[in-house]
Amino acid sequence: MVTAALLGFSTSYLSGIAGFPTLPYMLPYLGNLQKEKGGKKRIRVYMDGCFDLMHYGHANALRQAKALGDELVVGIVSDEEIIKNKGPPVLSMEERLTLVSGLKWVDEVIVNAPYAITEDFMNSLFNEHKIDYIIHGDDPCLLPDGSDAYALAKKVGRYKQIKRTEGVSSTDIVGRILASMEDKQVNGVCNGMDMSLDSHLKSKHASNFLPTSRRIVQFSNGKGPGPNARVVYIDGAFDLFHAGHVEILKRARQLGDFLLVGIYTDQTVSQQRGVHFPLMHLHERSLSVLACRYVDEVIIGAPYEISKDMITTFNISLVVHGTVSEIDNSLNVMEDPYKVPKSMGIFRTLESPKNITTTSVAQRIKANHEIYQKRNAKKEASEKKYYEDRKYISGD
Repeated sequence: MVTAALLGFSTSYLSGIAGFPTLPYMLPYLGNLQKEKGGKKRIRVYMDGCFDLMHYGHANALRQAKALGDELVVGIVSDEEIIKNKGPPVLSMEERLTLVSGLKWVDEVIVNAPYAITEDFMNSLFNEHKIDYIIHGDDPCLLPDGSDAYALAKKVGRYKQIKRTEGVSSTDIVGRILASMEDKQVNGVCNGMDMSLDSHLKSKHASNFLPTSRRIVQFSNGKGPGPNARVVYIDGAFDLFHAGHVEILKRARQLGDFLLVGIYTDQTVSQQRGVHFPLMHLHERSLSVLACRYVDEVIIGAPYEISKDMITTFNISLVVHGTVSEIDNSLNVMEDPYKVPKSMGIFRTLESPKNITTTSVAQRIKANHEIYQKRNAKKEASEKKYYEDRKYISGD
């Protein structure tokens, strides 16, 4: 018999966060974690990170880490450690925790993990958390003094390496946000003219991600709804995937057996929100949504208006939409996209659990743009060197 266990947040590192429960916090939709009685020992692997401005590169790293074992424990570095080693984080610990625990490959989370793997913390991982291997990407992770943050794990032979996801990083995303702010000042407000979508897409911080069908398959559940499943549909831009997105998707999934998510095209998002959006292009946004544990399937490039034919094709039982919207009312936005499901009596408005939006996250960076510009200049230089020196590494 297999004993089922749910996602637990280690209580050893919760004391610094007000409001967190004193007992392990649990979430549904997780697989069995305990080893089978008399069976082979399950391999537990550990990977840590800041997970600030979490993106599909983080998700892919954790997907690869999970593939190296049976149970994935993720350490989230504390705000204090991030400030000391990298500068102020954009997202709070609570927001980063929501994002990490919302990923389909994560089994357990340790909050307030140290930035460097110290000997005491490493022993705690091995002895208390029963970790077999510590995982990190092939990009160097250096401390302010230039030393390797994972030197101790490598020394004791308990370190494994995964392949970094090319084309995206938190530094890159901050760069896109700062560049959009500069473009708006130069090409928009200051000159009294609108910037074209084409010139925005050609900016120096345009995405370098090259989507492949294999990556989409790796993120997909690979299963369709059952014949009598209650299919719930929710759509949106899901740009700069954040904690608010996770919470509304969780709430939508609870209303049925299968959650289908429609991801708007880049053109639709630009028409709704202005030419400086989306910050992440369609395939990047689709992967971020697919990585969420509450999502069963996505429509990549979903139509803005929901038709009767679409409802029939996907056997949709309920269409939902959150109360937080980022549509720019000054733009010429199309008519009510939910007119058909409303007329059929299958539409429902969901109260958005959080007020966080893509724009509000971007505003945090813009409000402290000088700090992030300096940090990004240094990080971009190290990333450029990484790509210049990079050699092919098998596996993904």
